[in-house]
Amino acid sequence: MNKNGKADIISEVKEMVENSSAIYLTDYTGINVADISEIRNNFRKEGVKYKVIKNTLFKRAINETGKYDKLADHLVGMTGYVFASDNPVAPAKIIKKYFDDKQKLALKACYIEDQYYAGDQLALLASLPSKKEIVAGILGSLNSPASGIVGALNAVMRDLVSVIDEIAKKKAA
Repeated sequence: MNKNGKADIISEVKEMVENSSAIYLTDYTGINVADISEIRNNFRKEGVKYKVIKNTLFKRAINETGKYDKLADHLVGMTGYVFASDNPVAPAKIIKKYFDDKQKLALKACYIEDQYYAGDQLALLASLPSKKEIVAGILGSLNSPASGIVGALNAVMRDLVSVIDEIAKKKAA
């Protein structure tokens, strides 16, 4: 590969690093082409990019951005790079599911926002709620007080109607 080609790749990687809220490094040793295609499709469904980049070019890109310095220690062997922007937890769930099924695609390390996680923390990362789940939980808890108030008002109205009905029955008798 010539210098211009390497410079283009480094530039592309720097852009992906800058635009990502999470970066995962995986070890894809022993995974066949069909499985890699399936993994890429799963990542694509979640809006996540999966790339195979030469470790030296990735290292130069992160050195130039000045971010994610701890990832440099894991740039050994066959490394696949996962870049997530909207849902930083989705890659962990996909990686864990595949790893549990096949014992391949191990997590080397990752950064979510500015927080570093070692590869042995995959189970923890995969158990974190996604952004959509967090928003749904917040909206649900915001709706709970409103529905509680409506229920209480309905109960008061029902009790008032019962009292009036009982008074009407007594006067009629």
